[in-house]
Amino acid sequence: MGKESIRRWYHWYSPEDTPEERRLVMKLDFLIYIDQTNINNAYVSGMSEDLNFHGNQLVQFQTIFIVGNVLGLLPFAYLFPKVPMHWLVPSLDFCWGIFNLVQYRATSYSEIMAYRFMVSIFEASYFPGVHFVLGSWYKSDEISRRGGIFYAGLTLGTLTAGLLQAAASKHLDGVNGLAGWRWMFIITSVITLPLAFVGFVLWPGTPDKPNRLILSENEIALARARLERHGNKLEALPFSWGRLRRIFTGWRFYVLVIWDIFFFNTSANTAAFLLWIKSLDRLDTPTVNNLGTIAPALGIFYVLFINFSADLFLGRPGAITLACLWNLTGLIILTIWKVPESAKWFAFSTNYASVAVSSVLYGWANIILRHNVEERALTLILMTAIATSTNAWIPLLVYPTVEAPRFPKGYPYSAANVICLILMTQVVRVIYNKEEYVLA
Repeated sequence: MGKESIRRWYHWYSPEDTPEERRLVMKLDFLIYIDQTNINNAYVSGMSEDLNFHGNQLVQFQTIFIVGNVLGLLPFAYLFPKVPMHWLVPSLDFCWGIFNLVQYRATSYSEIMAYRFMVSIFEASYFPGVHFVLGSWYKSDEISRRGGIFYAGLTLGTLTAGLLQAAASKHLDGVNGLAGWRWMFIITSVITLPLAFVGFVLWPGTPDKPNRLILSENEIALARARLERHGNKLEALPFSWGRLRRIFTGWRFYVLVIWDIFFFNTSANTAAFLLWIKSLDRLDTPTVNNLGTIAPALGIFYVLFINFSADLFLGRPGAITLACLWNLTGLIILTIWKVPESAKWFAFSTNYASVAVSSVLYGWANIILRHNVEERALTLILMTAIATSTNAWIPLLVYPTVEAPRFPKGYPYSAANVICLILMTQVVRVIYNKEEYVLA
């Protein structure tokens, strides 16, 4: 592969793209982007009392979600290259909306645990599925920004969930005999289900299994040509024992899995900020939920800045390192803990720097794996499943709910993983650059 063109921070397209390629990229951007937070807001908004949560049941609740995620991921290592993604991704979204909706009727801890497990099954492959689609259409110097916009949308959903929960607690609590936290599940499902149907029409699929309702044969051919120029392999081949053996004996699988495990363990407990605000014991429920949106609101900026900078001026290793250092600053303050309250507000506000790494890391993984569709699908799924599985049991040890919001083991554990992630990123950089030099 030849040397990539120098990019300025304000360049959305590659300087080498033709006008036809730019129109294609703009269309793909529109088609892809038109289209676990609710539970924390619900917990601090009355669900824990209504369903008699006690002890460590919040962290156990989060654990069953992770278990469902891992189990739900595994079939898609085979399905991604085989099933048209413009059918698969919206189907996951639709099923998620249905099981998210039925959570409003839960009357016990065990019942909502069952619903939550099903939600996690269908949510599991949505994130790697979107990144599989991104890696199927975009070049290496385009993918981080698009992944960043996707993740900014997820972060906006987190922010909106807090604002909606605050509004539901204030204005809908008791309406038709339903608590405000129950209305939250209804509202988010009413938003999600129509978008899932829109996705069946607008998702572009992948170049080898495209959505021909919205992409012409010329656009599909152009997309394939521009990717093949940059070394991407687009045709899926049947799995074989020999192919699997090559995947599991190469460096990519193991390095990417270890890298992803460190990433998945760099975040503080997702409920920590809300639990700390609630522990101040001077704010009503709507205010707790409104203040809880500070971190995801800043997170939108973190995600966009880190992902745009990865493509345009810092490079992927520099962008990941910057996000990690900002996250580490907050985790060190939370580890010390005995600091002024204002310092804790600042520390919790850095939390979303950890998730800003996500789309850079997965975008880079797509680039590393671009030479083989089956290896890309299998590795994206398994690295996510294995890394996610660590979140099924480690939080029980380091982030038990009974230690909230102090978490004396959790914050230093996350800080240690941030340091490991920085070091591992440099390992990936060295190995990747060496391989690209050989292939050039």
